Amino acid sequence: MPGASPSPFASLRHRNYRLFFTGQTISLIGSWMQNLGQGWLVLQLTNSAFAVALVSALGSLPVLLFSLPAGVYVDRTNKHRVVMVAQSLLLVLALVLGILAARHDVAPWQVGLIATLVGLVFAFEVPARQSFMVDLVGKDDLMNAIALNSSAFNATRVLGPAVAGLLISAVGVAVCFLLNAASYVAVIVALARMKLAPHAPAESTTNGWDRFKEGARFALGDRRIRALIIMTAILSVFGFPYVVLMPVFARDVLHVGARGFGLLTASIGVGALVSALGLAVLGPRMRKGKIILWSGPAFALAVGGFALSRSFPLAMLALALSGVAMVLENAVTNTLLQTLTPDALRGRVMGFWTFVFVGFTPLGSLQVGLMAGWFGAPAAVAVGAAVCFVSAVVMWRIVPEVARLR
Repeated sequence: MPGASPSPFASLRHRNYRLFFTGQTISLIGSWMQNLGQGWLVLQLTNSAFAVALVSALGSLPVLLFSLPAGVYVDRTNKHRVVMVAQSLLLVLALVLGILAARHDVAPWQVGLIATLVGLVFAFEVPARQSFMVDLVGKDDLMNAIALNSSAFNATRVLGPAVAGLLISAVGVAVCFLLNAASYVAVIVALARMKLAPHAPAESTTNGWDRFKEGARFALGDRRIRALIIMTAILSVFGFPYVVLMPVFARDVLHVGARGFGLLTASIGVGALVSALGLAVLGPRMRKGKIILWSGPAFALAVGGFALSRSFPLAMLALALSGVAMVLENAVTNTLLQTLTPDALRGRVMGFWTFVFVGFTPLGSLQVGLMAGWFGAPAAVAVGAAVCFVSAVVMWRIVPEVARLR
Protein backbone atom coordinates (compact mmCIF):
# COMPACT_ATOMS: atom_id res chain seq x y z
CA MET A 1 0.00 0.00 0.00
CA PRO A 2 1.25 3.55 -0.59
CA GLY A 3 3.51 4.84 2.14
CA ALA A 4 4.13 1.38 3.58
CA SER A 5 7.65 0.67 4.76
CA PRO A 6 9.60 -1.71 2.54
CA SER A 7 9.89 -5.18 4.04
CA PRO A 8 13.35 -5.99 5.42
CA PHE A 9 12.88 -9.49 3.95
CA ALA A 10 11.47 -8.51 0.55
CA SER A 11 13.98 -10.58 -1.42
CA LEU A 12 13.00 -13.76 0.43
CA ARG A 13 9.70 -13.86 -1.44
CA HIS A 14 11.68 -15.19 -4.40
CA ARG A 15 11.97 -19.00 -4.11
CA ASN A 16 15.34 -19.25 -5.81
CA TYR A 17 16.79 -16.60 -3.53
CA ARG A 18 15.41 -18.38 -0.45
CA LEU A 19 17.25 -21.53 -1.52
CA PHE A 20 20.44 -19.60 -2.21
CA PHE A 21 20.25 -17.67 1.08
CA THR A 22 19.72 -20.83 3.15
CA GLY A 23 22.48 -22.85 1.51
CA GLN A 24 24.93 -19.96 1.49
CA THR A 25 24.36 -19.21 5.17
CA ILE A 26 25.21 -22.79 6.16
CA SER A 27 28.26 -22.79 3.89
CA LEU A 28 29.52 -19.47 5.25
CA ILE A 29 29.76 -20.89 8.78
CA GLY A 30 32.27 -23.41 7.48
CA SER A 31 34.09 -20.80 5.39
CA TRP A 32 34.70 -18.58 8.41
CA MET A 33 35.91 -21.59 10.39
CA GLN A 34 38.41 -22.40 7.63
CA ASN A 35 39.50 -18.77 7.37
CA LEU A 36 40.34 -18.60 11.06
CA GLY A 37 41.84 -22.09 11.08
CA GLN A 38 44.13 -21.35 8.13
CA GLY A 39 45.64 -18.26 9.78
CA TRP A 40 46.16 -20.06 13.07
CA LEU A 41 47.67 -23.12 11.35
CA VAL A 42 50.20 -21.04 9.43
CA LEU A 43 51.17 -19.15 12.60
CA GLN A 44 51.69 -22.47 14.41
CA LEU A 45 53.78 -23.90 11.57
CA THR A 46 55.98 -20.85 10.96
CA ASN A 47 55.74 -18.50 13.95
CA SER A 48 55.87 -15.68 11.38
CA ALA A 49 53.49 -12.76 10.89
CA PHE A 50 54.82 -12.38 7.36
CA ALA A 51 54.03 -16.03 6.55
CA VAL A 52 50.44 -15.54 7.75
CA ALA A 53 50.14 -12.50 5.48
CA LEU A 54 51.85 -14.30 2.58
CA VAL A 55 49.43 -17.25 2.61
CA SER A 56 46.53 -14.81 2.72
CA ALA A 57 48.08 -13.01 -0.25
CA LEU A 58 48.46 -16.27 -2.18
CA GLY A 59 44.75 -16.89 -1.67
CA SER A 60 43.90 -13.65 -3.43
CA LEU A 61 46.63 -13.47 -6.07
CA PRO A 62 44.67 -15.53 -8.65
CA VAL A 63 41.76 -13.12 -8.26
CA LEU A 64 44.12 -10.28 -9.12
CA LEU A 65 45.31 -12.14 -12.21
CA PHE A 66 42.10 -13.68 -13.52
CA SER A 67 39.01 -11.79 -12.29
CA LEU A 68 38.98 -9.35 -15.24
CA PRO A 69 38.94 -12.07 -17.94
CA ALA A 70 36.56 -14.00 -15.68
CA GLY A 71 34.11 -11.09 -15.87
CA VAL A 72 34.17 -11.32 -19.68
CA TYR A 73 33.56 -15.07 -19.45
CA VAL A 74 30.73 -14.67 -16.93
CA ASP A 75 28.81 -12.29 -19.23
CA ARG A 76 28.78 -14.99 -21.93
CA THR A 77 28.05 -18.13 -19.92
CA ASN A 78 25.60 -19.76 -17.51
CA LYS A 79 26.28 -18.05 -14.16
CA HIS A 80 24.32 -20.69 -12.24
CA ARG A 81 26.53 -23.47 -13.58
CA VAL A 82 29.73 -21.51 -12.87
CA VAL A 83 28.71 -21.03 -9.24
CA MET A 84 27.77 -24.70 -8.79
CA VAL A 85 31.03 -26.01 -10.26
CA ALA A 86 33.02 -23.55 -8.16
CA GLN A 87 31.32 -24.60 -4.93
CA SER A 88 32.06 -28.25 -5.72
CA LEU A 89 35.75 -27.49 -6.25
CA LEU A 90 35.90 -25.55 -2.97
CA LEU A 91 34.46 -28.58 -1.17
CA VAL A 92 37.26 -30.79 -2.53
CA LEU A 93 40.00 -28.33 -1.57
CA ALA A 94 38.69 -27.94 1.99
CA LEU A 95 38.53 -31.72 2.35
CA VAL A 96 42.13 -32.15 1.19
CA LEU A 97 43.40 -29.52 3.65
CA GLY A 98 41.39 -31.12 6.45
CA ILE A 99 42.85 -34.56 5.77
CA LEU A 100 46.42 -33.20 5.66
CA ALA A 101 45.94 -31.32 8.93
CA ALA A 102 44.29 -34.31 10.63
CA ARG A 103 47.30 -36.49 9.72
CA HIS A 104 49.65 -33.85 11.20
CA ASP A 105 51.51 -34.03 7.91
CA VAL A 106 50.93 -30.55 6.56
CA ALA A 107 53.65 -28.14 5.49
CA PRO A 108 53.32 -24.37 5.01
CA TRP A 109 53.82 -24.73 1.23
CA GLN A 110 50.83 -27.09 1.06
CA VAL A 111 48.61 -24.59 2.88
CA GLY A 112 49.83 -21.90 0.49
CA LEU A 113 49.14 -24.07 -2.56
CA ILE A 114 45.61 -24.89 -1.46
CA ALA A 115 44.99 -21.22 -0.65
CA THR A 116 46.15 -20.34 -4.17
CA LEU A 117 43.81 -22.89 -5.75
CA VAL A 118 40.91 -21.59 -3.65
CA GLY A 119 41.73 -18.10 -4.93
CA LEU A 120 41.70 -19.35 -8.52
CA VAL A 121 38.19 -20.73 -8.02
CA PHE A 122 37.04 -17.49 -6.40
CA ALA A 123 38.33 -15.48 -9.38
CA PHE A 124 35.45 -16.95 -11.40
CA GLU A 125 32.95 -17.65 -8.62
CA VAL A 126 32.72 -14.16 -7.12
CA PRO A 127 31.80 -12.17 -10.28
CA ALA A 128 29.46 -14.99 -11.34
CA ARG A 129 27.73 -15.07 -7.95
CA GLN A 130 27.47 -11.28 -7.66
CA SER A 131 26.00 -10.80 -11.14
CA PHE A 132 23.77 -13.89 -10.67
CA MET A 133 22.03 -12.17 -7.76
CA VAL A 134 19.95 -9.90 -9.97
CA ASP A 135 18.67 -13.01 -11.80
CA LEU A 136 17.33 -14.30 -8.48
CA VAL A 137 15.55 -11.17 -7.21
CA GLY A 138 15.47 -8.48 -9.94
CA LYS A 139 16.73 -4.92 -9.57
CA ASP A 140 13.92 -3.76 -7.26
CA ASP A 141 14.94 -6.17 -4.50
CA LEU A 142 18.67 -6.16 -5.23
CA MET A 143 19.64 -3.81 -2.39
CA ASN A 144 17.62 -5.89 0.04
CA ALA A 145 19.19 -9.13 -1.20
CA ILE A 146 22.70 -7.71 -0.85
CA ALA A 147 21.89 -6.49 2.66
CA LEU A 148 20.50 -9.91 3.66
CA ASN A 149 23.53 -11.61 2.14
CA SER A 150 25.68 -9.32 4.23
CA SER A 151 23.59 -10.20 7.30
CA ALA A 152 24.24 -13.88 6.71
CA PHE A 153 27.90 -13.24 5.97
CA ASN A 154 28.35 -11.42 9.24
CA ALA A 155 26.09 -13.55 11.42
CA THR A 156 28.27 -16.48 10.43
CA ARG A 157 31.32 -14.28 11.00
CA VAL A 158 30.23 -14.21 14.64
CA LEU A 159 29.37 -17.90 14.94
CA GLY A 160 32.07 -19.49 12.76
CA PRO A 161 35.20 -17.97 14.36
CA ALA A 162 33.82 -18.30 17.91
CA VAL A 163 33.15 -22.01 17.38
CA ALA A 164 36.44 -22.47 15.52
CA GLY A 165 38.41 -20.93 18.37
CA LEU A 166 36.84 -23.38 20.83
CA LEU A 167 37.37 -26.35 18.52
CA ILE A 168 41.02 -25.49 17.87
CA SER A 169 41.64 -25.32 21.60
CA ALA A 170 39.77 -28.58 22.24
CA VAL A 171 40.51 -30.92 19.32
CA GLY A 172 42.84 -29.16 16.89
CA VAL A 173 42.63 -27.13 13.69
CA ALA A 174 41.80 -29.94 11.23
CA VAL A 175 38.14 -30.05 12.24
CA CYS A 176 37.67 -26.49 10.92
CA PHE A 177 38.58 -27.59 7.40
CA LEU A 178 36.57 -30.82 7.51
CA LEU A 179 33.43 -29.04 8.72
CA ASN A 180 33.86 -26.44 5.98
CA ALA A 181 33.99 -29.22 3.38
CA ALA A 182 30.74 -30.64 4.75
CA SER A 183 29.06 -27.21 4.74
CA TYR A 184 29.49 -26.83 0.96
CA VAL A 185 26.98 -29.63 0.48
CA ALA A 186 24.20 -27.27 1.61
CA VAL A 187 24.83 -24.62 -1.04
CA ILE A 188 25.36 -27.22 -3.79
CA VAL A 189 21.99 -28.83 -2.98
CA ALA A 190 20.32 -25.39 -2.90
CA LEU A 191 21.73 -24.48 -6.31
CA ALA A 192 20.62 -27.82 -7.75
CA ARG A 193 17.02 -27.27 -6.59
CA MET A 194 16.60 -23.86 -8.23
CA LYS A 195 14.07 -23.45 -11.04
CA LEU A 196 15.60 -21.12 -13.61
CA ALA A 197 14.73 -20.10 -17.14
CA PRO A 198 16.88 -21.84 -19.76
CA HIS A 199 20.15 -20.06 -20.27
CA ALA A 200 20.29 -18.03 -23.47
CA PRO A 201 23.93 -17.64 -24.58
CA ALA A 202 24.92 -14.04 -25.25
CA GLU A 203 25.10 -13.25 -28.93
CA SER A 204 28.13 -11.24 -29.94
CA THR A 205 30.39 -11.00 -32.95
CA THR A 206 33.20 -9.38 -30.95
CA ASN A 207 36.10 -11.30 -29.47
CA GLY A 208 36.97 -11.52 -25.78
CA TRP A 209 39.50 -8.67 -25.88
CA ASP A 210 37.01 -6.31 -27.52
CA ARG A 211 34.39 -7.25 -24.93
CA PHE A 212 36.87 -6.60 -22.16
CA LYS A 213 37.68 -3.16 -23.59
CA GLU A 214 33.95 -2.42 -23.86
CA GLY A 215 33.51 -3.16 -20.16
CA ALA A 216 36.63 -1.19 -19.23
CA ARG A 217 35.46 1.87 -21.21
CA PHE A 218 32.14 1.81 -19.42
CA ALA A 219 33.54 1.21 -15.91
CA LEU A 220 36.33 3.76 -16.17
CA GLY A 221 34.41 6.27 -18.27
CA ASP A 222 31.69 6.90 -15.67
CA ARG A 223 33.15 9.15 -12.94
CA ARG A 224 30.90 7.66 -10.28
CA ILE A 225 31.74 4.04 -11.07
CA ARG A 226 35.42 4.88 -11.43
CA ALA A 227 35.48 6.61 -8.03
CA LEU A 228 33.71 3.70 -6.33
CA ILE A 229 36.17 1.20 -7.80
CA ILE A 230 39.23 3.30 -6.91
CA MET A 231 38.04 3.76 -3.32
CA THR A 232 37.42 0.03 -3.02
CA ALA A 233 40.97 -0.57 -4.26
CA ILE A 234 42.44 1.75 -1.61
CA LEU A 235 40.46 0.09 1.16
CA SER A 236 41.49 -3.36 -0.10
CA VAL A 237 45.20 -2.49 0.00
CA PHE A 238 45.39 -0.35 3.14
CA GLY A 239 42.21 -0.96 5.17
CA PHE A 240 40.84 -4.48 5.01
CA PRO A 241 44.22 -6.27 5.52
CA TYR A 242 44.03 -5.54 9.27
CA VAL A 243 42.16 -8.86 9.41
CA VAL A 244 45.26 -10.68 8.18
CA LEU A 245 47.17 -9.72 11.33
CA MET A 246 44.42 -10.76 13.74
CA PRO A 247 46.28 -13.95 14.83
CA VAL A 248 49.32 -11.78 15.65
CA PHE A 249 47.23 -9.28 17.65
CA ALA A 250 45.54 -12.14 19.54
CA ARG A 251 48.76 -13.95 20.46
CA ASP A 252 51.44 -11.30 20.68
CA VAL A 253 49.74 -7.93 21.30
CA LEU A 254 46.64 -8.69 23.39
CA HIS A 255 47.84 -12.10 24.67
CA VAL A 256 44.43 -13.82 24.46
CA GLY A 257 45.26 -17.00 22.50
CA ALA A 258 43.08 -18.97 20.09
CA ARG A 259 39.84 -18.35 21.98
CA GLY A 260 40.50 -14.64 22.05
CA PHE A 261 41.32 -14.77 18.34
CA GLY A 262 37.89 -16.24 17.71
CA LEU A 263 36.22 -13.56 19.82
CA LEU A 264 38.10 -10.74 18.11
CA THR A 265 37.03 -12.01 14.70
CA ALA A 266 33.49 -12.52 15.96
CA SER A 267 33.42 -8.90 17.18
CA ILE A 268 33.78 -7.69 13.59
CA GLY A 269 30.86 -9.94 12.73
CA VAL A 270 28.66 -8.58 15.51
CA GLY A 271 29.06 -5.01 14.29
CA ALA A 272 28.70 -6.04 10.69
CA LEU A 273 25.55 -8.04 11.40
CA VAL A 274 23.91 -5.10 13.16
CA SER A 275 24.87 -2.88 10.22
CA ALA A 276 23.58 -5.29 7.61
CA LEU A 277 20.24 -5.78 9.35
CA GLY A 278 19.87 -2.02 9.69
CA LEU A 279 20.64 -1.63 6.00
CA ALA A 280 18.01 -4.23 5.12
CA VAL A 281 15.38 -2.32 7.12
CA LEU A 282 16.37 1.30 6.48
CA GLY A 283 18.37 1.04 3.25
CA PRO A 284 15.49 1.76 0.85
CA ARG A 285 14.79 5.05 2.67
CA MET A 286 18.42 6.19 2.92
CA ARG A 287 20.46 8.04 0.30
CA LYS A 288 23.16 5.58 -0.68
CA GLY A 289 25.64 8.29 -1.59
CA LYS A 290 25.50 9.74 1.94
CA ILE A 291 26.25 6.30 3.38
CA ILE A 292 29.32 6.06 1.14
CA LEU A 293 30.41 9.58 2.17
CA TRP A 294 30.59 8.74 5.87
CA SER A 295 31.29 5.01 6.04
CA GLY A 296 34.85 5.14 4.66
CA PRO A 297 36.22 7.65 7.19
CA ALA A 298 34.30 5.93 10.00
CA PHE A 299 35.85 2.58 9.06
CA ALA A 300 39.34 4.10 9.08
CA LEU A 301 38.84 5.64 12.54
CA ALA A 302 37.59 2.34 13.97
CA VAL A 303 40.53 0.37 12.57
CA GLY A 304 42.94 3.00 13.87
CA GLY A 305 41.35 2.67 17.30
CA PHE A 306 41.86 -1.08 17.20
CA ALA A 307 45.52 -0.69 16.23
CA LEU A 308 46.17 1.59 19.22
CA SER A 309 44.22 -0.44 21.79
CA ARG A 310 45.98 -2.67 24.32
CA SER A 311 42.77 -3.58 26.14
CA PHE A 312 40.93 -6.69 24.95
CA PRO A 313 37.40 -5.24 25.56
CA LEU A 314 38.32 -1.95 23.84
CA ALA A 315 39.81 -3.86 20.92
CA MET A 316 36.57 -5.85 20.57
CA LEU A 317 34.54 -2.61 20.62
CA ALA A 318 36.73 -1.01 17.94
CA LEU A 319 36.45 -4.11 15.77
CA ALA A 320 32.67 -4.14 16.14
CA LEU A 321 32.54 -0.51 14.96
CA SER A 322 34.82 -1.36 12.04
CA GLY A 323 32.37 -4.11 11.10
CA VAL A 324 29.47 -1.62 11.07
CA ALA A 325 31.29 0.76 8.73
CA MET A 326 32.77 -1.98 6.54
CA VAL A 327 29.36 -3.45 5.71
CA LEU A 328 27.90 -0.05 4.90
CA GLU A 329 30.81 0.71 2.57
CA ASN A 330 30.88 -2.66 0.80
CA ALA A 331 27.15 -3.36 0.49
CA VAL A 332 26.25 0.11 -0.77
CA THR A 333 29.16 0.17 -3.22
CA ASN A 334 28.09 -3.22 -4.57
CA THR A 335 24.49 -2.07 -4.96
CA LEU A 336 25.41 1.19 -6.69
CA LEU A 337 27.73 -0.54 -9.14
CA GLN A 338 25.06 -3.05 -10.13
CA THR A 339 22.25 -0.51 -10.42
CA LEU A 340 24.38 1.92 -12.45
CA THR A 341 25.42 -0.84 -14.88
CA PRO A 342 23.37 -2.21 -17.84
CA ASP A 343 22.54 -5.92 -17.69
CA ALA A 344 24.81 -6.79 -20.62
CA LEU A 345 27.86 -5.32 -18.86
CA ARG A 346 27.18 -6.40 -15.28
CA GLY A 347 29.52 -9.40 -15.26
CA ARG A 348 32.41 -7.30 -16.53
CA VAL A 349 31.83 -4.45 -14.09
CA MET A 350 31.55 -6.92 -11.20
CA GLY A 351 34.75 -8.47 -12.53
CA PHE A 352 36.43 -5.08 -12.06
CA TRP A 353 34.95 -4.84 -8.57
CA THR A 354 36.18 -8.35 -7.73
CA PHE A 355 39.58 -7.44 -9.19
CA VAL A 356 40.06 -4.62 -6.68
CA PHE A 357 37.94 -5.88 -3.76
CA VAL A 358 39.46 -9.37 -3.59
CA GLY A 359 42.29 -9.26 -6.12
CA PHE A 360 44.12 -6.39 -4.46
CA THR A 361 44.13 -8.32 -1.19
CA PRO A 362 47.55 -9.88 -1.87
CA LEU A 363 49.00 -6.40 -2.31
CA GLY A 364 47.42 -5.40 0.98
CA SER A 365 48.51 -8.58 2.72
CA LEU A 366 52.08 -8.19 1.55
CA GLN A 367 52.35 -4.53 2.49
CA VAL A 368 50.83 -5.05 5.94
CA GLY A 369 53.00 -8.14 6.47
CA LEU A 370 56.19 -6.29 5.54
CA MET A 371 55.19 -3.29 7.65
CA ALA A 372 54.43 -5.57 10.60
CA GLY A 373 57.82 -7.25 10.21
CA TRP A 374 59.63 -3.91 10.20
CA PHE A 375 57.60 -1.81 12.64
CA GLY A 376 55.20 -4.20 14.40
CA ALA A 377 51.58 -5.14 13.74
CA PRO A 378 49.97 -2.14 15.55
CA ALA A 379 51.99 0.40 13.54
CA ALA A 380 51.25 -1.40 10.26
CA VAL A 381 47.49 -1.33 10.86
CA ALA A 382 47.52 2.28 12.12
CA VAL A 383 49.32 3.55 9.01
CA GLY A 384 46.85 1.76 6.74
CA ALA A 385 43.93 3.30 8.63
CA ALA A 386 45.41 6.78 8.18
CA VAL A 387 45.81 6.27 4.43
CA CYS A 388 42.17 5.15 4.16
CA PHE A 389 40.86 8.13 6.12
CA VAL A 390 42.71 10.70 4.01
CA SER A 391 41.80 8.94 0.75
CA ALA A 392 38.08 8.79 1.56
CA VAL A 393 37.90 12.47 2.50
CA VAL A 394 39.79 13.54 -0.64
CA MET A 395 37.90 11.18 -2.99
CA TRP A 396 34.42 12.41 -2.12
CA ARG A 397 35.54 16.02 -2.42
CA ILE A 398 36.89 15.34 -5.91
CA VAL A 399 33.79 13.38 -7.00
CA PRO A 400 30.89 14.93 -5.06
CA GLU A 401 28.27 13.47 -7.40
CA VAL A 402 28.65 10.09 -5.66
CA ALA A 403 27.20 11.61 -2.48
CA ARG A 404 24.04 12.58 -4.41
CA LEU A 405 23.25 9.02 -5.52
CA ARG A 406 20.04 7.59 -4.12
